[in-house]
Amino acid sequence: MNFGSRNPFADLPVVVKNLLILNVLMLLATFASSSAGINLAQILGLHHWSSELFRPHQLVTYLFMHGGIAHLFFNMFALYMFGKILEQVWGPKRFLIYYMVTGIGAGIIQLLVSELRIQSLISEIDPAIYQQILDEGLSIRQMGKNYTNPVAAEINNLINISTVGASGAVFGILLAFGMLFPNTQLLLIIPPIPIKAKYFVLIYGAIELYQGIANNPNDNVAHFAHLGGMLFGFALLKFWKTNTNNFY
Repeated sequence: MNFGSRNPFADLPVVVKNLLILNVLMLLATFASSSAGINLAQILGLHHWSSELFRPHQLVTYLFMHGGIAHLFFNMFALYMFGKILEQVWGPKRFLIYYMVTGIGAGIIQLLVSELRIQSLISEIDPAIYQQILDEGLSIRQMGKNYTNPVAAEINNLINISTVGASGAVFGILLAFGMLFPNTQLLLIIPPIPIKAKYFVLIYGAIELYQGIANNPNDNVAHFAHLGGMLFGFALLKFWKTNTNNFY
């Protein structure tokens, strides 16, 4: 008898499998290009539209970039655990559409929330300083520096620091799993207690909303992008439910 030889990835559906591979390859490419002096996060990460580095394709490419091994691991673990079940239920085409819509939607929400924050801060500084940020902020950030004025520094970060990661799409996946399998028991690691999927999603969403509103300047997590993935996911699920008899 041969125990322990079963490959846990052998039965992975095609879209989840290829997303896992692509994301790992992109992180390896990020490490390799960094040694050559190329910053892929600046090229493919999502920037605010007033940044010199913004390109429309970043709304797609930012989904496949990650800030490090831990960032990649937690996103891909959730994709592996929950995404494979959704793809088995929906099929590859519908799952891929859902993944991309929630991911791109998360990026759009992140841009809009950043713009609202920027507009609220502009009134607190001289217009000449804001123009200076637009003209010189990127080069200052690239030197690893920032403005001593905290308002100017936050505006510069909002404009010129990129957003990366599949978290928005992953949060969309969590929402879909909670809606399709609301009473499934999940076992949390911290604290080690069982919880129904529907409550897990509600609690997670509430935490993200609170942290997004709290707006901790030292928090580099795009909480509203996570909520954006859930929002677009909810809208798409409702659209599918209304327009097909075979959704559930």
